[in-house]
Amino acid sequence: MTPMSSPDALPGALILLIEDDTQIRRFLRTTLTNSGYRLLEATSGQEGMRLVSTQHPDLIILDLGLPDVDGLDVTEQLRQWTSTPIIVLSARDKEGDKVQALDRGADDYLTKPFGTEELLARLRVSLRHRQQTLYVETPVFSFANVRIDLEHRQVYVAEAEVHLTPIEYKLLTILVRYAGKVVTQKQLLKEIWGPTYEKETHYLRIYMGQLRHKLEADPAQPRWLITEPGVGYRLKVDE
Repeated sequence: MTPMSSPDALPGALILLIEDDTQIRRFLRTTLTNSGYRLLEATSGQEGMRLVSTQHPDLIILDLGLPDVDGLDVTEQLRQWTSTPIIVLSARDKEGDKVQALDRGADDYLTKPFGTEELLARLRVSLRHRQQTLYVETPVFSFANVRIDLEHRQVYVAEAEVHLTPIEYKLLTILVRYAGKVVTQKQLLKEIWGPTYEKETHYLRIYMGQLRHKLEADPAQPRWLITEPGVGYRLKVDE
């Protein structure tokens, strides 16, 4: 993949749209090109995977209901050889569908119908996260008035150090690693406690609540440590 010229060069990125619905393709073509993005289009899963391998897009927008290959299978196949961000657009709105798409490697999931501004915001977040991996990684991650020194395993809120338990810190660093993306409950439980704990979702509720009390200004209405109901959690980043 060709890196972008600077950390702010989000417009101009090459987006691959894999979608067989003519009206949605027309709508997204107008929306994305008017926002400064370059666009490739595919109407089937096989065509989309071929374009990924030959054109190296910066981000993929993928419909699940394709005529030849299920979008979930496309996601899984792509993840075997590329880390290009994948945003799923789908009429499937059940929590299980979202969880399955994210578990198979999608970076984000939007249900049709969706708002234009939300889509563009999700695009910016995914591209920015991808872009950061193309440059030298910094050992310090910040959001709001929170600063995480990953090298020294220290966390600060408004420059005052905050003590986190080992599990709280591990939960936070996983969310930092996928900042802006939804991390499923299953993935979090597996990474923190191991595969035998994948159904113990109450563990996450407890530790996420503790994190919010330590890092959020209003833990009852969190602004940064966001719950995606029935799916997982997201560390929101500035858009």
